[in-house]
Amino acid sequence: MSPALFVSDGQVRARPADLFPATTPEDWHEHGDLVDPTGRLVFEVGAFLVRADGYLALVDLGLGETRADTPSGASYRGGDLIANLAAEGVAPEAVDLVVFTHLHRDHVGWTSTGGALTFANARHVVHRAEWEHWQRNPSPLGPDPVKVLEPLRERIEFCVDGDELADGMRVIETPGHTPGHISVAAGRTVIAGDVLHSPAQLDHPQWCFGSDTDPERAAESRRRLLDEYGPDMVACGHFTR
Repeated sequence: MSPALFVSDGQVRARPADLFPATTPEDWHEHGDLVDPTGRLVFEVGAFLVRADGYLALVDLGLGETRADTPSGASYRGGDLIANLAAEGVAPEAVDLVVFTHLHRDHVGWTSTGGALTFANARHVVHRAEWEHWQRNPSPLGPDPVKVLEPLRERIEFCVDGDELADGMRVIETPGHTPGHISVAAGRTVIAGDVLHSPAQLDHPQWCFGSDTDPERAAESRRRLLDEYGPDMVACGHFTR
């Protein structure tokens, strides 16, 4: 198995205190390298490409074709994933497996194209608790019912902790950010999803993200993942470094 490769779809930029509401501007002084000239944190969005004998897998699917700005100064830019996969020699029809760490909108953006699954030949896998949560709790933060949930409905497969999704890919339950959030062990790498949003959390694992559904449980999952695997083995799609 080749090392998991992050493939960018775009970036999100927002003010630190809007994303980590328990922090202050002073808390971020020691992390000035993470902030752009406008004072906003920069987050990558995209997918991890896993190449192994017999299959190609993607973990998460980025933001999709998006250009949006909010009154608070946040910006959302996505749409590069398919072109960047092509640059790696990967066409959508060649992908065998799509794994969702969770179903927030910035992780499911390329689920469908024109009403059909973008990666039409792939198995699509998510934790059952995650799928059921979004059936009962629609939200702008979550998956679009038309573009994500409906195209997946007849194809989605469910996983639980410890499942081997393919040779060398194993599920690690890491709930808290969302009820059914998972991380994925792929060879020597653990793809952490949104257990971590910023390198600052390596120094401050108690810092929780504003959209965590259960902040205490999210912090517990973060500490457990870092304690068990260490920061050198953990791959985080939102990190810019």
